[in-house]
Amino acid sequence: MSEETRQLLQISEANPHIRRLVRIGSMVVGGSRPVIIAGPCAVEPAYVEQAMSCAGAGIDALRACLFKPRTHPDSFQGLGAAALPLLAEVRQRTGLPLISEVLAVEDAEALGESVDGFQVGARSMHNVRLLEALGELGRPVLLKRGLAATIDEWIAASEYIRRRGNDEVVLCERGIRTFEPRTRNTLDLNAVLIARELTDLPVIVDPSHAAGNRDWVPALARAALAVGADGLLVEAHPAPALAWTDSAQAIDVAELTELVIATVVAAAGR
Repeated sequence: MSEETRQLLQISEANPHIRRLVRIGSMVVGGSRPVIIAGPCAVEPAYVEQAMSCAGAGIDALRACLFKPRTHPDSFQGLGAAALPLLAEVRQRTGLPLISEVLAVEDAEALGESVDGFQVGARSMHNVRLLEALGELGRPVLLKRGLAATIDEWIAASEYIRRRGNDEVVLCERGIRTFEPRTRNTLDLNAVLIARELTDLPVIVDPSHAAGNRDWVPALARAALAVGADGLLVEAHPAPALAWTDSAQAIDVAELTELVIATVVAAAGR
């Protein structure tokens, strides 16, 4: 971490009127350069090689989801705690922070120190008891907007975490369910601007779940950077068509590298 970033962290923690910087391992969200968190939707048996490939693109942190809430119970639900050794190897080999989704406080306890931050998915945004428990654990939380949540409801959900003493929260816009069926969800870029006015928390965007189609992800990602998003959460895979989950929306490593370059360009223009 640079001395400038260290000073900004101290200032943001001391002054609630200044935009908060959230540190997740070695990554700082909310600074001058947008960050990229990327990797397969779910950890697969070949996760080490996949993560190494994504890390080579120059990203800031890795998706490391062992528990997956799927719409249908017959769908792949994640490898679970049995895959913790894969996370340990990836962390040792890449040095990158790991962020993993949790469905219940038991998941967070199982992950323990194996990850650097917890993700609350769209389906869990209204799980008040989970939010409160994560607040008490005090670890960084990436909070996705619910499937049909208003911006005010989304921010209210973050308060359940913060009022238990944990201000290390990153908001994530991932598209909401509307009447439009052509995309998986409708990406609400207004939410980035409005959330930044209503709270001091950093706001990132997940263009993958908004699009549902890998061809549209890069353009939506660049649009998010253009409106001032503090980063991107992207599903990426060395062989997207072979991904165990959400293969249609995963981009390849070459496209991921282009997005990393886009964050550098965006930072230069801010």
